[in-house]
Amino acid sequence: MSWKKELEEKVKREKLSEKLGGSERVKRQHDSGRYTVRERIHLLTDKNSFQEVGKIAGKAIYDDNNDLIDFKGSNFIFGKAKIDGRTIIVGGDDFTLRGGSADASIKEKHHKCEEMALSLKLPLIRIVEGSGGGGSVKTIETTGRANVPEVEGWDLVVKSMGTIPRVALGLGSVAGLGAAHLASSHYSVMVKDKSAMFVAGPPVVAQIGQNLTKNELGGYKIQLKSGAVDDAVDTEEEAFEAAKKFLSYLPNSINELTEQIKTEDNSNRSAEWLIEAIPKDIKSVYKIRPIIEELVDKGSFFEISKEFGKSVVTGFCRLNGWSIALMASDPYSYGGCWTAETCKKVQKFVDLAETFHLPIIYLVDCPGFQVGLDAEKKGTIKEGVRAMSAIWQTKTPWMSIIIRNCFGVAGAAHKRGSSFITRYAWPSARWGSLPLEGGIEAAYRKDIENSSNPKKELEKINIRLNKLRSPLRTAESFWIEEIIDPRNTRELMCEFADLSAPLRTTGLTHRTMRP
Repeated sequence: MSWKKELEEKVKREKLSEKLGGSERVKRQHDSGRYTVRERIHLLTDKNSFQEVGKIAGKAIYDDNNDLIDFKGSNFIFGKAKIDGRTIIVGGDDFTLRGGSADASIKEKHHKCEEMALSLKLPLIRIVEGSGGGGSVKTIETTGRANVPEVEGWDLVVKSMGTIPRVALGLGSVAGLGAAHLASSHYSVMVKDKSAMFVAGPPVVAQIGQNLTKNELGGYKIQLKSGAVDDAVDTEEEAFEAAKKFLSYLPNSINELTEQIKTEDNSNRSAEWLIEAIPKDIKSVYKIRPIIEELVDKGSFFEISKEFGKSVVTGFCRLNGWSIALMASDPYSYGGCWTAETCKKVQKFVDLAETFHLPIIYLVDCPGFQVGLDAEKKGTIKEGVRAMSAIWQTKTPWMSIIIRNCFGVAGAAHKRGSSFITRYAWPSARWGSLPLEGGIEAAYRKDIENSSNPKKELEKINIRLNKLRSPLRTAESFWIEEIIDPRNTRELMCEFADLSAPLRTTGLTHRTMRP
């Protein structure tokens, strides 16, 4: 006796499941310039590698003889797949069925997706296009009751953040629980002008007197600047590529370490222009990204959260083929001062590196925390000490290179206090409790006022103090370990990467990462 008939029934349901919400809704998805969830998974993953779990879980309609009339699959699809030969877990919302709403899904599928990634210690990519899990207004009528809010299974998300890489792609309208999943990731991406994210959408917000479009309320420009989302790209294909590249710098889980990638780039490569990269005029700014690109393995810098906390650039790079977490001050934003937003960005980035055991390099040009009324209103010092604490708690290998300013409490956050870090300074480095500029007139006011030529007296004081604050004078007292030629920086950074590789350890860090 054969089981062929039963298998044919299974295949029949699978074929019906592949129709998603039906041809009309699929067409609507395409007409709006968006792929369906199955098309997205196909484009994201290696050809024929997706192994779906629970494909025939959904809603079936039977006739009086209990024969199948119709079937619609769940609006959440997940399973194992490969990306560039590497196994990952992927799950996605089907917007063609009830707008991807979690209350219309089978909640156990969401949980099983998270459990599978966490248990198998594999990276998770969530394709998000849907709304909350508490149910729509109409759900009250269909169930005959209102739900007490709860997010069952969120403990799995929290554990995932401290265990496996978690990437979220917001590829349409994302609200409520969907927004929570997009935000609770190590790396999140939106598609410009086609994605929007909000706690509640425009119809709800209109009830408090704010009549806004989706983009005005939660478009990519809003969410990038708020730090709720890390990146925005022009197309869904670019979002898939960004997810792949992000994961390429990370291990499958905290129980593994990143491997060295073969590179043809010479670790001893030197660029003559670095000797004059930092202007001698302290009021002049310079571009930090060309310096980063010159120092790291060619083409390897992957920036994260570019539009948020802009006075510090953060991203992954490779040095002699090793994955490194890199931070660098950007004087084009607040002169490199740490704002409240910058402090939040630094804390998250340091926690990310610590969680996945990536060594950290920091190119320092920090004149201190942002000052002024706006800074005080945003609680800059509170956010600052949180960022400093994250740095102090790190145990991953750390390297700092002071390339210009290093002042005040924020300047002190270039290193942790209780264990060794590798530290160098360029000859352009300058440091202290606070910059001399603006303070000389106050400290030497009487000398200047009593002088027959105040302007010349101020100039004399400036010359005298600038000689005293030379980084060479500091090195003489061993308050800075080594002044280096900027042209030798890449060689020293690659050496740091090589020396750090065997020092990395696996396992759970003492403080797991939170969203």
